[in-house]
Amino acid sequence: MAIRLASNCTNCSNLKNDSLCTLHNIPVTGRHTCDSFMMRAEVKNVMQCLTCIRYHKEDCPHPKQAAPEMLCADWAPKATA
Repeated sequence: MAIRLASNCTNCSNLKNDSLCTLHNIPVTGRHTCDSFMMRAEVKNVMQCLTCIRYHKEDCPHPKQAAPEMLCADWAPKATA
């Protein structure tokens, strides 16, 4: 089975850190995509457990699997000031 990145907003170059689509100016998640989807030029592991606000919290959907550098579709960014 081939594993590849999903063509959704999570991997789109139009996504800002606050989960806002810069093209449509609306909040989006990994469940969204559009005809203007553009894969990020370089994929970085920024959406991993260590950068997720849910890591080691009660609302983590996968607490037994959560680990540093683990990628997850339920990732949520930590708030930055």
